[in-house]
Amino acid sequence: MRTSIATVSLSGSLTEKLTAASRAGFDGVEIFENDLLASPLTPEEIRARCADLGLGVDLYQPLRDIEAVPEDEFARNLRRARHKFELMRRLGADTVLVCSSVSPLAVDDDALAARQLAELAHLAQDFGIRVAYEALAWGRHVSTYDHAWRIVAAAGHPALGTCLDSFHILSRGSDPKGIEDIPGEKIFFLQLADAPRLAMDVLQWSRHYRCFPGQGGFDVAGLVGHVLRTGYRGPLSLEVFNDVFRQAEAGPTAVDAHRSLLALMETVGATALPPPVVPTGIAFAELVTPDTAPVTARLAALGFARTARHRGKPVDLWQQGDARILVNTGPAARRDGTQLAAVGLESPDPAGAARRAEALLAPVLPRRRAREDVPLDAVAAPDGTELFFCATGHDPRLPDWRSDFEPVGHTPDTPGSAPGVTRIDHLALTQPWHQFDEAALFHRTVLGLRAQESVDVADPYGLLRSRAVTNADGSVRIALTVGAAPTDDTVRAQHLALATDDVVTAARRFRAAGGRLLPVPANYYDDLAARHGLPEEELATYRELGILYDRDAHGVFRHCYTTTVGRVFFELVQREGGYRGYGAPNAPVRLAAQHAAR
Repeated sequence: MRTSIATVSLSGSLTEKLTAASRAGFDGVEIFENDLLASPLTPEEIRARCADLGLGVDLYQPLRDIEAVPEDEFARNLRRARHKFELMRRLGADTVLVCSSVSPLAVDDDALAARQLAELAHLAQDFGIRVAYEALAWGRHVSTYDHAWRIVAAAGHPALGTCLDSFHILSRGSDPKGIEDIPGEKIFFLQLADAPRLAMDVLQWSRHYRCFPGQGGFDVAGLVGHVLRTGYRGPLSLEVFNDVFRQAEAGPTAVDAHRSLLALMETVGATALPPPVVPTGIAFAELVTPDTAPVTARLAALGFARTARHRGKPVDLWQQGDARILVNTGPAARRDGTQLAAVGLESPDPAGAARRAEALLAPVLPRRRAREDVPLDAVAAPDGTELFFCATGHDPRLPDWRSDFEPVGHTPDTPGSAPGVTRIDHLALTQPWHQFDEAALFHRTVLGLRAQESVDVADPYGLLRSRAVTNADGSVRIALTVGAAPTDDTVRAQHLALATDDVVTAARRFRAAGGRLLPVPANYYDDLAARHGLPEEELATYRELGILYDRDAHGVFRHCYTTTVGRVFFELVQREGGYRGYGAPNAPVRLAAQHAAR
């Protein structure tokens, strides 16, 4: 099917929007009137530009407040429409969107609305144009898709059909099943948008909080399924009003938009993509740093041993149990400071995972490697984190990335070296402020991970949002976070959570080895005693070590934090009884403590 996007969904000038849409792989665009009015290009030049970019002009919009008005007003509306139709002919657009009226002059008279829309369609037909009538969710008298369809059916004009908009339908709680009663040839256009579930005025909801399919709480795929069963074969087009998207760079936003449509079409059976290959674990986390001393001191105190070095690159492998951390001192480290730059994901089919990622527009990363290096497929996540698809010895038919490393005389099982870290429990990756929704969609569609509900956390200087993505058994957990203060290093910090069976022992050994744990205010423990009734001896241990405590319906979570190196800090976590969370109730305390430590 054709894919299209309304220019209002992207930031920048009209030329920039068209270029971004083309590069992202869209087949066409809806030209939003304000974008055309603000452009220095003539309609003919815009038409030529679209043709050069391989884009069709699928819709011109909107034509407002046309129908069910007094005759003198309708005569003025027809003169206005004639001018628009002449412009559309120059632009090369053959369908115009007419929104249900919000004018105070409009009357509640379906017969009058049908007659006037038929006259409008008759005029449009003279220009080779079709009229797609859409019910705005806040329309004065017509606010539901079935009402708009009854008026179109009553008008009975071949150049008049309906436009269906998922936001207007689903935000009102209308049952989309009735769409199947509309003949497919009378659905002239389909506009798609998702949105988070919010309790607010529907006009403000629409104008500021729409998002791409798969990023919100609506069943957009279910609605599209109903539309396709009518026989509709027109474009799937995105019309998304979103304050964040309109401030972000147009190129990445357009890629995110097209990815959402590809995933949607896969869901409804309209296209076939390589199947998802869900990662089964975390093979490694890679830190880049300009100064190895503080990083390696922290790792050694945590009980990691330096076990191997890359044959041709300045990269060391530090390991404890199944937790593997690469320390890279290459050129990128000197530019950007200590940060988490890459993640190796265990995959049962690395090549298949890469094919899936590429089909969903993930940037495939070129890799400089020597002839003898193991070939590894890698893509970039929206925040720039490199994701490698790996096999760590679980299948002899697949290359093992560890073959690129030479032992340095230590083994992960060196007696007395390990204070109990068993594996990487989860990673927390800070996202650019404008890519939070994009990151969740990317990890869900490209990697096949499950996205949990978004959580808001109070930071002393704003609000932090977090959303975890995970595989079925929790062996891959990634917390995606974004802060309200994008220049604040505390909010921008990344962390690695390390699993242990005994967080108290691990914390004591870390501190005894010279490591510094994040101090936690005494007030936290007074509240903890009141909430959970823990024994005083246990509370005293937690106070001493800065250990935080949480409990859910499945189990208990104990965790503590190291101080920060560059943008990175470590967390020691102990899960008991199937605890599923990440200690979110403790996050405000941790953030305040990190601010105080800075």
